[in-house]
Amino acid sequence: MRIQVRRTGGFAGIERRAEVDTSARPDAREWQSLAERVLAAGPTTPPDGVPDGFSYTITVDGRTVYAADPRLTGDQRELVSRVLKEGA
Repeated sequence: MRIQVRRTGGFAGIERRAEVDTSARPDAREWQSLAERVLAAGPTTPPDGVPDGFSYTITVDGRTVYAADPRLTGDQRELVSRVLKEGA
């Protein structure tokens, strides 16, 4: 499973991207479960954000959902944080 996150916005307006390929990871099932929950609950069009807040594009194996601060779900926040931290 390939998970991509693109974060835009924020006070400085700096874009950040990261990607994780879970296929060879020992915790792949955990990633898959989290990604599936995010896909199931995420809107397929960008939501309205707040000034200087971050907006996220989350793509999992070609399926894309969107999120924006401050209304990220717990699953969205966890997935975004993990991909931006561990991804390349």
